[in-house]
Amino acid sequence: MENNRNFFITIALSVLILTLWQVFYMNPRVEQQREAAKIEQQRVEEQKKAAEAANPGAGTPAPAPGAIPNAPGGGTVTAASRDQALAASKRVKIDTPSLEGSINLTGARLDDLKLKHYTETVDKNSPEIELLNPQALPTGYFAEIGFVGNDKTGTVPGAETVWSVDGNPTLSPSTPVTLTYTNDKGLTFKRIFSVDANYMFTVTDTVQNSGTSAVSLFNYGRVTRYDKPAVASTYVLHEGLIGVTGTEGLAEYKYAKIESDKQITPGKSTDGWLGITDKYWAVTLVPTEKQPFQPRYAFFEDGRHRYQSDFLTDAINVDAGQSATVETEIFAGAKEVAKINAYEADRHIRQFNLVIDWGWFYFITKPMFWLIDTLYKFFGNFGLAILATTVIVKAIFFPLANKSYASMANMKKVQPKMLEIREKYADDKMKQQQAMMELYKTEKINPLAGCWPVALQIPVFFSLYKVLYITIEMRHAPFFGWIQDLAAPDPTSIFNLFGLVPITLPHMLMIGVWPLIMGVTMFLQMRMNPTPPDPTQAAIFTWMPVIFTFMMAGFPAGLVIYWAWNNTLSILQQGVIMKRQGAKIELWDNLTALFKKKPSPAE
Repeated sequence: MENNRNFFITIALSVLILTLWQVFYMNPRVEQQREAAKIEQQRVEEQKKAAEAANPGAGTPAPAPGAIPNAPGGGTVTAASRDQALAASKRVKIDTPSLEGSINLTGARLDDLKLKHYTETVDKNSPEIELLNPQALPTGYFAEIGFVGNDKTGTVPGAETVWSVDGNPTLSPSTPVTLTYTNDKGLTFKRIFSVDANYMFTVTDTVQNSGTSAVSLFNYGRVTRYDKPAVASTYVLHEGLIGVTGTEGLAEYKYAKIESDKQITPGKSTDGWLGITDKYWAVTLVPTEKQPFQPRYAFFEDGRHRYQSDFLTDAINVDAGQSATVETEIFAGAKEVAKINAYEADRHIRQFNLVIDWGWFYFITKPMFWLIDTLYKFFGNFGLAILATTVIVKAIFFPLANKSYASMANMKKVQPKMLEIREKYADDKMKQQQAMMELYKTEKINPLAGCWPVALQIPVFFSLYKVLYITIEMRHAPFFGWIQDLAAPDPTSIFNLFGLVPITLPHMLMIGVWPLIMGVTMFLQMRMNPTPPDPTQAAIFTWMPVIFTFMMAGFPAGLVIYWAWNNTLSILQQGVIMKRQGAKIELWDNLTALFKKKPSPAE
């Protein structure tokens, strides 16, 4: 029984250490970085008022032959508001069931995009998510396709090219938009933008050579971002530059990493994708013509700091009187699992599902999401789906848990013999252990069997935490009552009487209803077993539910609900098994002893 308790404590302390790391290190760090990001953004907004808008292109060096040109106006913020930035150039409207925004005719740049189905907060009237923004703003973020030429090609479409609209002026799933540009060397560029009902754009460029000699040029694409996410990433999630190309496969570079390395250039590739990913959103480029291209991940410090994922194809040769076509897909939207998987399968995008950070234990995390999502489609509520998932997981491991609890019950029945052995060999630990092992063998008891139900919870716990944290399907998913976002902590707190007292509490004191329920169920589950004779172990068992209540309060409410419900099912299961085995249930005696007045030394 002592070995059993020691192993249980080891597992519990492992979870405790990981949780302490999350709550007392990562959460405060995220809060500090969030505040630092806000301060930096305020500083930039103050500086932009004094910016020189008269020379937006000043200081932009000319690109070297075969190099991707720099973004113009990169040194200054030239717009006081988003509306002002949008009004500074002619645009083509974007209107789809999922997106709204516009294409900037200067550069044919995708730099104005809002997500219709997602708002900034759980309030349905809050602003829509602004995914892409014009470069003139501090939050500039855009995707751009262009060409790099030479003296023979003349000026080719790039960041400063002003395109003309040919025909339809609104991009929708049923109405593509055609843009044209003709240069002084007889090259005509025809660009067709098309979009599906979700988040995938297709850019088809045709180069018609009306000159008298062959030309060669390069096609490039880039995703450029001038700011970092307001909420800093954590160790359980990748945010930053990402791609799958060449023999290297998946490449992930956090903002701090690319700031340090400046540029990372993998080997050439003929397939794959690359871009920038956030927790819930992503913007990626997918070259589709199977033509070799050079991917690159970079951080630039000239003018304004910016992060960029880009590619540059090998030379495209166009003979006189001939034409060449190149196509690039741009994903810009929410990382919805079903849509990401469909794009990978239908458009044959190599490992596109990796844009969602399932983690190293994806073989647990992905099935966990599939189960919860399937149950959600049946119940219509992710909270109920989590409760049902808990029941299914308990049922899957029921045979092992049944044996474990039965072994624990048998150990309780032989506890008098164990105490007798301890007393008999109190001065000889070696003989005491040998006698214990012989007793286990005779009674057919596994001293570690009782730990398996707890051990099995750990991978399930972390996989559920990952699902709640990374999947957009869980974002703003309501349960019942005051839980309007299962991916966020319980917003109530006992320290302000659950909202009755209008005071703002520090993060550590936000102990809501569900964390309290979780703590109570954990306390009752631990009291199902005899109190450990060792004072240190007894203290750990007594205070662990209290500590976990404070720590779990900062975790997503969906995870806390799962833990509380799992504890409840475990209490019922253990009680039934112990009763069948004829073992005494210690719960009531332990509760009575806990609150019973202890006699004074004089008594």
